[in-house]
Amino acid sequence: MNTEELMALGFHPSVHKHIFPHLKRLSADGFSPKKMKAQLKRVADHPHNFIKDEHFQSLAQALVAFVPESHFQEREDKAPWMQWGEGLEKSAVDQMRNACRLPVAFRGALMPDAHTGYGLPIGGVLATVDSVIPYAVGVDIACRMKLTVLDMPVSALKNRQQELTKALEEETSFGMGASFQKPREHQVMDEDWSFLPMFRGIRDKARNQLGSSGGGNHFAEFGELEVPEPQLGLEPGRYLALLTHSGSRGAGSAVANHYSKLAMELHPELPKELKHLAWLDMKSEPGQEYWEAMNLMGRYAAANHDCIHREIARHLGVEVLADVENHHNFAWKEKHFGQDVIVHRKGATPAGEGVLGIIPGSMASPAFVVRGKGKEESMKSASHGAGRVMSRTQALRTFSWDDVKRQLDKAGVTLLSSGLDEVPGVYKNIHEVMDFQKDLVEILATFHPRLVKMAPPEGRGRKSRK
Repeated sequence: MNTEELMALGFHPSVHKHIFPHLKRLSADGFSPKKMKAQLKRVADHPHNFIKDEHFQSLAQALVAFVPESHFQEREDKAPWMQWGEGLEKSAVDQMRNACRLPVAFRGALMPDAHTGYGLPIGGVLATVDSVIPYAVGVDIACRMKLTVLDMPVSALKNRQQELTKALEEETSFGMGASFQKPREHQVMDEDWSFLPMFRGIRDKARNQLGSSGGGNHFAEFGELEVPEPQLGLEPGRYLALLTHSGSRGAGSAVANHYSKLAMELHPELPKELKHLAWLDMKSEPGQEYWEAMNLMGRYAAANHDCIHREIARHLGVEVLADVENHHNFAWKEKHFGQDVIVHRKGATPAGEGVLGIIPGSMASPAFVVRGKGKEESMKSASHGAGRVMSRTQALRTFSWDDVKRQLDKAGVTLLSSGLDEVPGVYKNIHEVMDFQKDLVEILATFHPRLVKMAPPEGRGRKSRK
């Protein structure tokens, strides 16, 4: 019997640890699952009636003695945190301050691309002790960047653009429901997805979406990679490269929503401004379940990019000369300031000493291949992009395609598809963002977008590929 079934019977999540030992004993005593469930329901509804019962005495006593916490006990002193960048949204800064009130918080950091999110701001880094916060990981678990350098001349960006366009159009798929009629093959789908009941309904969807790019700010684009010094196994020069941004798709969203809801049910004491920062104890069954599920979604997101880059290289008949990739929207077990912690990077890039990563700008501005400097105060993190300066709704009211097209033409960018809510003007100046984090990362190479594809406006474009 799992956590969800116990909650359905009326047991508050905080007392589940008292129940599981009884379940094992009842099973050994010959209780069938159906009889056990019916009897547990009666105990949950009227525990006082079972105080002297042969089978349920100790459980009933635990239920009667249990008094749920009704008041939030925040840290006496807020966890320390640092901010990179200036002029950040007040609401994002407030969210960071609030996160550091949590009793499980250890330390925080706010990146220069920060803007308001759910619970933890996008661009927020939070280290916690013995706990993981699903919403501090994010809804798109293990959202990821990947860049591959292709053995194809840079001149192909102009004289073979039609061929490159066809590769993008046919070998990945955009939109919220994007999928493939003939699923891609990858060993991640051979893993055991049955360790949680909820995965039974999403594994097939995950298989069909493998290799798709989704919607929102996700993209696939060809561009010119400028390498000034020997790096990544490459000589100095300019190279044709493929850059993608996508995550764990519908499967990751299902995991995030399930465990975020469960965490909030486990912590009804949290005030309104902190409810999305509800945590799961890493020593509890739900905490271990989420951790295992999150890591599977990380492998799935990596496989997603693997398929996109593999199939596009195959389509073009070219070899891969080099590649770089990294997660954001994830949690890691790390050690900082002498403490074992769980580091949540929600829209933040790992930047440990020597660690490679990618920080994109917008469709009309560069992305950067970077190497981390391992700064402890940032929890060895950096920004994951330029960061938005306005909402999607405001963007639709502010921009017109005529103005955007002129801007893209000036930047030498051909846009295959996108919504107005993802045009360059919705993002901060990436050069300013990079200037704010010179102490966090060093730039190794610069990627200039040339042929860009994102999800078309909702309701337009194909969402399924053969």
